[in-house]
Amino acid sequence: MASWTQHLPLYAVRIHGHLGAMALSAFPALVPQHHGAETVLTGLLDRSSLCGVLAEAEAFGLDLVEIRQVLSWRWTL
Repeated sequence: MASWTQHLPLYAVRIHGHLGAMALSAFPALVPQHHGAETVLTGLLDRSSLCGVLAEAEAFGLDLVEIRQVLSWRWTL
């Protein structure tokens, strides 16, 4: 029987500027990609982990541009 199942949400966190190795080391669960003058960190995060990412971004003084939930549901058979 087919049903909707919930999985950890995939988030994209867009930050102004290119992050160096030290800043990136604060986000080990996220995959960094550079898009123009911004860094996009992408990964599967539960609510607690998302709060942790926001706290680290604040601690480093990063300029958050956008936080977007990309995917949270998947159709399974």
